[in-house]
Amino acid sequence: MTDVFTAQRPRLIGVAYGMLGSMADAEDVVQDAWIRWQRTDHNSIRSPLAFLTTMVTRMSIDRLRSAQRRRESYVGPWLPEPIVERAEDPADIVAEAEHFSLAFLHALENLGPVERAVLLLREAFDFDYAEIADIVNKSPDNCRQIASRARGRVAEPPRRRHGDLERERIVVTAALQAIQTADVDGLIDVLAQDIIAWSDGGPNRRAARHPVIGSARVARFLIGIARQSVGMQLSATPVTIGGDPGVRLDIGDETYGVMAFDVVEDRIQAIRSVVNPDKLAWVK
Repeated sequence: MTDVFTAQRPRLIGVAYGMLGSMADAEDVVQDAWIRWQRTDHNSIRSPLAFLTTMVTRMSIDRLRSAQRRRESYVGPWLPEPIVERAEDPADIVAEAEHFSLAFLHALENLGPVERAVLLLREAFDFDYAEIADIVNKSPDNCRQIASRARGRVAEPPRRRHGDLERERIVVTAALQAIQTADVDGLIDVLAQDIIAWSDGGPNRRAARHPVIGSARVARFLIGIARQSVGMQLSATPVTIGGDPGVRLDIGDETYGVMAFDVVEDRIQAIRSVVNPDKLAWVK
């Protein structure tokens, strides 16, 4: 049954990553699932996918409960671990699905573990409520109610990409040019009035401890950061992060961080910057 597990592994990684917001934790969960799978009587399993998804989801719920306690004492805002899309990546289902954008995963932090599982399995993986009920050990009606409440608590609801990625890149490029030339007015022109910028440096790198809100404040903040980096050989390479436009920031040969941009109607609605080196293993 090794082939069965291998075939499902990308999807299982996707479930675990969506639950935990960390590829490192997702791989640990799936590795534990593989060990348990080897010890299982496969003759008694009618649907390997349902069995494996149930196992990974429940293990992720347990791990998330512990992780949420750690995140309460995290230094500054906690953002999910970003994944820059790479076609050869064994976790393609994670990198290519727009519902695994940092915006969506960040919004899921507002939910409890079971709420997160129900909404994720329904919206990202199209499981029906009867299947979800078996996975989380609830009734289908209860799962419908949980999903409804969860959608109300998620500030940025799950969305399948309908925007033009290349057009969004043009907006991001205009913003980067304005930052590089210290053009405050030009930068404000491409920012939503109520834009929010989050920065996750964790305990390892300096970053804003609180979100920066409003186009004028965000513009001054970004241009101020750019001024501080003069002489550091900082470069920005366009990348795609969970379906959204972004940039990878490098200092010389070292990856310093990433910025993911949420663009709606030709305005940048949110920026999520991750510079904590512990979260950059999947950024190359």
